[in-house]
Amino acid sequence: MGASLSSLGANGSTVGPGLGDIPESCVACVFLYLTPPEICNLARLNRSFRGAASSDSVWEAKLPRNYQDLLDLVPPERHRNLSKKDIFALLSRPLPFDDGHKEVWLDRVTGRVCMSISARAMAITGIDDRRYWNWIPTEESRFHTVAYLQQIWWFEVDGEVTFPFPADIYTLSFRLHLGRFSKRLGRRVCNYEHTHGWDIKPVKFELSTSDGQQASCEYCLDESEIDETYGNHKRGYWIDYKVGEFIVSGSEPTTQVRFSMKQIDCTHSKGGLCVDSVFIIPSDLRERKRKCILK
Repeated sequence: MGASLSSLGANGSTVGPGLGDIPESCVACVFLYLTPPEICNLARLNRSFRGAASSDSVWEAKLPRNYQDLLDLVPPERHRNLSKKDIFALLSRPLPFDDGHKEVWLDRVTGRVCMSISARAMAITGIDDRRYWNWIPTEESRFHTVAYLQQIWWFEVDGEVTFPFPADIYTLSFRLHLGRFSKRLGRRVCNYEHTHGWDIKPVKFELSTSDGQQASCEYCLDESEIDETYGNHKRGYWIDYKVGEFIVSGSEPTTQVRFSMKQIDCTHSKGGLCVDSVFIIPSDLRERKRKCILK
C-alpha cells in the first residue's frame, strides 16, 4: 500500500500531505542538486529525508570520478565496507602522502580536490646549513613546521608533485610570511631583525606541467607603498602568492606539476622569510574562499 496523502487533524478536519509523505526516492533526486552541508542539515527533518541523505547514489554524485585514487592513500581497513557518505566524510579530512609532507582532501562543500605541499617536500638552496635556514615548529602551519630564512644571497625553492588530479582548473600559490613570529605571554609577536632585501628586486615564481602548460609572475615581497589589502607593508601576515593556473582535462592518468620561486641576484642578500607550503586548489573555489563565501 502506498503512503497516505492525508490524515485527520486534532479537530477531525482533513490535513494535506506533509514533508513526511514525500517518497524517499524523490527526496534523493532533489539532494543531487544540493551541497553536502545542505543535505546533512535536511536529514534532520524526518525519516524519509534521513534515508535519502544516506543514499549511496546521492553521495557517489558528490565524489570525484577518481575518488578511488584518493582511497588508495588510506589503509584498506579504514575504508572497507564504508558507505559512500562515510567515504566522502573520510576524504574530506586531510590525507597525508609522500612521508606526510603532502596532503590532499575534498572540499566539504563542492567535493573538489585540494592539495597542500609542505616546505619539507621542496628543494631549498642551503636548507641544511643553519647559518641560512632553520625549521620552526608552529601551530600556524597545517604541517606544524615552517622553513625560516635568516639570510642568503641565492634564494631558490623548487618542488614538484605527480598526482591523478580530476578534470578542473587549478590555481597554484605559495604561502609566505615576512618576519619571524612567536607567542609571548599568549600574544602573537613578530620579529623583523633578519627581514631585508625583498623590496630591492622581485621574486620570480614559475610553474609548469607535464603537458606543456607554463605560468610565471613576479612579486616584491616587501614594499614601502600602501597595499590595499595589507596596509602599509606586507610584514607579519601569511600571504598567498598566486603563481598561475593550469588545466587538467582528465585525458591523462596523472599530471606532474613543477613549481619554483627564485631571487638569485647576488648583488644583495635577503632574509627574514618564512616558507610554509604550496597550495593547489580549484581556481574559482580559491576566489570564493578569499571572499569568505565558502569556509
